[in-house]
Amino acid sequence: MGVLRLSSEEFELLRDLVRAECGISVGDEKAYLVETRLSSLVKETGCDSFRAFYDFVSEKSNHDLRDRMIDAMTTNETLWFRDDGPWKILREILIPEYFQLLKEGGRRQIRIWSAASSTGQEPYSVAMSILQAIDDAGDPSLKDEQFEVFGTDLSPSALFVANSGRYDPMSISRGLDPASKEKFFDQVGGVHSVCDRVRERVKFKRFNLMDSYAEFGRFDLVLCRNVLIYFAPELKRDIVERIADTLQEGGSFIVGASESLQGCLHRYTMQMSDGQIYYRRKPGGEK
Repeated sequence: MGVLRLSSEEFELLRDLVRAECGISVGDEKAYLVETRLSSLVKETGCDSFRAFYDFVSEKSNHDLRDRMIDAMTTNETLWFRDDGPWKILREILIPEYFQLLKEGGRRQIRIWSAASSTGQEPYSVAMSILQAIDDAGDPSLKDEQFEVFGTDLSPSALFVANSGRYDPMSISRGLDPASKEKFFDQVGGVHSVCDRVRERVKFKRFNLMDSYAEFGRFDLVLCRNVLIYFAPELKRDIVERIADTLQEGGSFIVGASESLQGCLHRYTMQMSDGQIYYRRKPGGEK
């Protein structure tokens, strides 16, 4: 089989299928990404064109193949403690609030959701920040089990890495400070594994942001960073609205530094600390 070329008609069909499956909006300028990322999968299925692949993957019984198609199209770019701003907010504002809530009996457990958590670096970074703060506080009333971090992603391959908690030298070097690596990871050969103490605080689940959030319960913090930019405006508004439903009153919401909630803020108030922006669910969270 020779080199596969993607026609404009085939691009439209596959773009619409990707959007229908997971909400990701692929711009006209990204046709080359569809061609590049799906070519090997098209060949693997024995299809001789992207149109034949579209017809095949659209069949109702091909759930696993559609999952693999979406996996190929999603971006799993991440690193430890990505961007300084959110971690400054977490450590200096939110974690002290959570400690106070727990000590005053306002909450039995603090729950945090890392949406689109990719290969796990963000939720594990959250857990490490919390555990370090517990150790620094030296308060015996604060317990690890009072915190739950929940990571979700659409990509099965990303979740496989996240669940394993095992990272190669390149992955471990991206954003992780030496003190955290020493304290929270076990090294065997060239592989670094998240220690049991961190692993026990973090759970992962495959989840499509277009699906119902009803099963999740309420969270004190939701991080949905660097993912809303991939959704069409109307779907972005819907996701932000439904995230508000998952937040405790006054719960916090953090998005990527380049992402704006313009037009989606009626249930949130914007907060700023040292130039860093985050959002809180309004009292009552009126729709």
